[in-house]
This record gives sequence, structure tokens and C-alpha cells, in this order.
Amino acid sequence: MTTTSEIRTAQLAAIDESGWGLPFRFVQPRNLAFWVYLVGVGGGALTIVRYFGPGAHFYGPALTGGVLLFGLYLVPWLLLLRHHNRYTAQPAALLAAAFAWGGVAAPFWIALPANTALLEIWAKVGGTAFASDWAAGLTAPINEEFAKALGLVLLIGLAPRLVRSAYDGFIIGAFLGLGFQVFEDVLYVYNGAAQTFGTSQIASSFQIFLIRGVTGIVSHALFSAIFCAGLMWVLGRTPGDRHVPRGVLTMLTAMVFHFAWDDMGGLSGGVAILPVLLPLVIAAVELVTLFAVLRRAASQERIWIRQILGPEVDGGVVDAALLSAVSGLRKDRKAFRKLVGNKSRARHLQEAAADLARETARARGHETAEVAHARAELLRLRGVQPVV
Repeated sequence: MTTTSEIRTAQLAAIDESGWGLPFRFVQPRNLAFWVYLVGVGGGALTIVRYFGPGAHFYGPALTGGVLLFGLYLVPWLLLLRHHNRYTAQPAALLAAAFAWGGVAAPFWIALPANTALLEIWAKVGGTAFASDWAAGLTAPINEEFAKALGLVLLIGLAPRLVRSAYDGFIIGAFLGLGFQVFEDVLYVYNGAAQTFGTSQIASSFQIFLIRGVTGIVSHALFSAIFCAGLMWVLGRTPGDRHVPRGVLTMLTAMVFHFAWDDMGGLSGGVAILPVLLPLVIAAVELVTLFAVLRRAASQERIWIRQILGPEVDGGVVDAALLSAVSGLRKDRKAFRKLVGNKSRARHLQEAAADLARETARARGHETAEVAHARAELLRLRGVQPVV
């Protein structure tokens, strides 16, 4: 039988291991990771100015349209990622730093020059036909995935106590990939306008937005989420979470997916039906893999949530069904909704329990006014009278 003392010890250990509730401090002049981050983003920003600057006036409509359209495209992505950042949630400032690295440094400081150089090598080694079919897929998965993942490594250096689990890698990787994806899409809009010498810029922008928007569902955000979860398994930053074979296999899987999208023409082999069928098959496999990685990566986070709320369960504030819902999988939340009999009330109870866990983590396990308020709110929603 678990004692109250053991439950309390587990709670404090979970708070410490997860780093949940700790603030993110970006400016760290004595930290090398801070300066590498600044150099990367600064170098990427300079490349952006040099790339877009000369034609910005002439291709202004396309550039403006691309920024606005893909800016709106960000909204559902951010809402989705906010939903998944619900366990031991990462601070918004850290995720914004990930997005900035993925959008500015990874594509423009690293990938753009590296891709150009490696594409030329493939053309010289394999010839024009080989390069046309395979060069993109043999180039981008290497340069781009590692360029984005470097952002995760730098954020570990900036916030070693915050970035701990494979799930942290998954969420941060998604933001790194999303940044890369949005900035790359704007680049595609600009290049499309340049290729047509500035004719029908708005129509061209909208066409690229539709194509890239649909394919973007299974693009960089997905690749990087999987890749960075794998990298965190390789690094093993929490006790018992290191699993090098699983991590390497996960990283390679993300690179294979990236290869498949970039070399769809080569994989189709000229068969008429394959260019239509292959994207559907690859997308289905990617999504199944994504959810499998997500479920496995979140296992440690779910343990931490249960341990953080352990004393509240012991004290009768959180019951077993609610604990399962707030720390469990979709089936657990579905079972809880069925038990409560009211979808809205079930959601409010889960949010209140999550708020209590978050305030407890922020207080480092101490009793504060915020913790007491969150507890009282949860008891009110449950219809339970607090013990005085």
C-alpha cells in the first residue's frame, strides 16, 4: 500500500524531472547556445533580406498575399498544437523561439545554401536525369531535418530543465517544422511570381496556397515532430527514457517520409496512376506513424501528470476517473465523458484538474493561493464540499 509520504515524494520528483512550471529565459549572455541561436537567426534574417529585397517592390502583391494567406494558415495549426501541448506544457516563449529558428535559421541560414551545394553534387555524380528524379529526396531530408533539429539542441542548451522528454521533442519539433513550412511556403509564392514575371500574382499566390496548404498537413511539421521525438529518445534526458534503437529508427522514418514526398515523381516510375495514389498512401502511413509516435512519446508525460496529482487523489480532490481522463488517452477521455453524461461538464472538469496540476507544478509542490484557488474551483465543479 502506497503511503502519503511516498505519494508526496513521487509528486516532487515528477515536478523536478518534468521541469513543468519553470520560466523560460531566452537572453543568456554566458550561454554559448544563446549566441549560436542569435547567429543562426541573424544569418537567416540577412539571407531573407538579400533574397527578397531586390524584387520586393515588383513582386509585392505575391509576397503580401503569401504572408497573409500562410499567416491565416498558422491559426488552425497553433490551435491544434496548443491542444497537444496539454500535459507538462512548454512555455509560449520557448515555442516561439522554436518557430523562429525553424522559419528563419533552418531554411535560410543552413538549408538553402546546403541544398544548393548538394543538389549540384548529385547532378555531377548521377547526371541530369538522376538529379531530376532523386536529388531533391536525397538532399532535403538530410540538410533540412538536421537543420531544424539543431534548433531543438540549442533549446536544450537554453532550457535544459524544460526540454526533457520525447514528448517535449515532439511538440518543439512540430513548431520547428511549422516555422520552416510557413516560411518555405512564402518562398514558393515569391518564386512562383518571379517565374511568371509578375503576371497574375494574386491568383498564383492563392493557387500555391491551396496546393501547399493541403500537402502541408503531412509535411515539415509532421517530419520534425517525429524526428525530434526520436532525437530525444537517443539523448534520453529523463531516467529510463533513453532508447537509442527506437530513436534512430524514428529519425530515419521521418527522413524516409521526407524523401518520399520530395521524390514522388521518381517513385512513381512513370506509371500513370501512381502520382495520384502514392500521395494518399504515403499520407495515410505518415499519419498512422505520427499518432503511434505521439502516443509512445506522451507515456512519460502521463506518468508525471498522475504523480503530480497523486496527493490530490489521496486527499479526495481528484477521483480515479478524472485522473485517468486528464492523464490518459482519447479512450480515457471518451469513457469519462460517458461517465459524466455531459460533454461540456466533462471538459470543464478536465480543464480544472489540468489547471490544478499546472499551478502545483508552478508552485514546485508548495501550497500557494493559486493552488488553493485551482483546488477550490475543481471541488466546486465536482460539487464536493472542501474539508475545512
